[in-house]
Amino acid sequence: MAETMTWTAVARLADIPRLGSRVVATPDGDVALFRAADDHVFALEDRCPHKGGPLSQGIVHGHSVTCPLHNWVIDLASGAAQAPDIGCAKRLPVRLEGERVLLGTPL
Repeated sequence: MAETMTWTAVARLADIPRLGSRVVATPDGDVALFRAADDHVFALEDRCPHKGGPLSQGIVHGHSVTCPLHNWVIDLASGAAQAPDIGCAKRLPVRLEGERVLLGTPL
């Protein structure tokens, strides 16, 4: 059975620079919204699984971000660290409706 979501508009696509990020404060902590060069948008908890570094301050390349603290590469679609590193940043559901970026919260 598919999980039901509440979708909340948190930004406009133009608010997130291409190959960059924007931080959104939520009741559960900061979420980093990332925008790839192809305009795909991803949402991860703004904490690297290694030492908790701010992923939002990392370098976006392709559909990955490199943590600014220790150069771990995190896949934006899954939150998984690239081998040989092991760990996973919490991924959050995100979607675009026109120019609006919506963040999903399970009901």
